[in-house]
Amino acid sequence: MATETRRPAPDALSDPELACPVSPVVDIVFSRWTTPILWSLHTFGRQRFVQLERRIKGITPKVLTQRLRQLERDGLVVRTYHPEVPPRVEYEISDLGSTLAPLFAHLAEWADAHLDHVEAAREHYDAGT
Repeated sequence: MATETRRPAPDALSDPELACPVSPVVDIVFSRWTTPILWSLHTFGRQRFVQLERRIKGITPKVLTQRLRQLERDGLVVRTYHPEVPPRVEYEISDLGSTLAPLFAHLAEWADAHLDHVEAAREHYDAGT
């Protein structure tokens, strides 16, 4: 069976998102704080805001709130409000968000196998400049 080579549509040459269909996924999943949030929810399960804040060092409450809202909007995180006194809110990774686990596992494998090569390349590059 021959593999078919797909040529980009003319619009794809001027629009990066059309030229690279992975771009929207990268924008959704790999923003600065999204990956640690999703990893934490996947690894540790349902968590309250304060638990996430403690686990993800360096994130501000404002940014954590913004990212959680965006992830909820994207369907990757589920927010559950418990009308108690005091009110309680919990976050968990959604079924859709859980489908990213194999992707993260592959990236972790790549990192284990290649980050030392990247560091060596950086050192070599920096030494030559």
